[in-house]
Amino acid sequence: MRLLLVSNSTGPDGNYLDWCENELTTFLGPGAHVLFVPFAGVDEGAYGKTAVDRLALMGVTAEWADRSDDFGAALGRATAVFIGGGNTFLLLDRLARSGMLDAIRDRVRDGLPYVGTSAGANVAGPTIRTTNDMPIVEPPSFAAMGLVPFQINPHYIDRDPDSTHKGETRDQRLLEFMTQNDTPVVALREGALLDVSDGSVEVRGRAGAWVYLKGQDRREVPPGTRIDDLVGGPEPGGPDAGRSSKGIFPRPARSGTGS
Repeated sequence: MRLLLVSNSTGPDGNYLDWCENELTTFLGPGAHVLFVPFAGVDEGAYGKTAVDRLALMGVTAEWADRSDDFGAALGRATAVFIGGGNTFLLLDRLARSGMLDAIRDRVRDGLPYVGTSAGANVAGPTIRTTNDMPIVEPPSFAAMGLVPFQINPHYIDRDPDSTHKGETRDQRLLEFMTQNDTPVVALREGALLDVSDGSVEVRGRAGAWVYLKGQDRREVPPGTRIDDLVGGPEPGGPDAGRSSKGIFPRPARSGTGS
């Protein structure tokens, strides 16, 4: 499997996909036909058009997935699938209820390259239980695609020592997760991404990441570092995929089409 899992699609300059354009075009290769999945956005149509137009400026042919169309045919035309960011709960709910979660998972495991930004990166892991998003809908399950055997936390923010905020930091929340679960977590700073290919997992981009492991101190990882020895490779059902200290989190039942 080949995956590019990106923390954020919009850089600090406010421009969509600018900061990771080179990584994207290299990953997709020449002649790519991308199926963009906009289901994490509240307005799917506007989001889909924005992404397709931006990819065209990069020389990438793309179409966006519409739940009212023949998704299987669109997926069959694609040489890569790109799931965009937004609300992770909304994304997983729409994917699961439409049957697209299973369809995309199967195609990616058969070799279709996968790009996920933010929420799209979240759903590549065993579950979405390390997302930062508000649960604006209730998916059938928290179980996601399980393409990689570790959880992802995008948009990681390091604690500001001068902050007067008294709530939990991101670090504290992820440490709480690790008290109840065995699955590793990769927390990606803004400007970081994971390149997953041929059994390797490499931190890339402009910023680094933190790796959280059960019973161990977290580890800071700079760009250019392979971490598959810490978190496992991309094989389906890898070590502890979807496992917590309280048992296995099952994937959603295959649902076909639904409402």
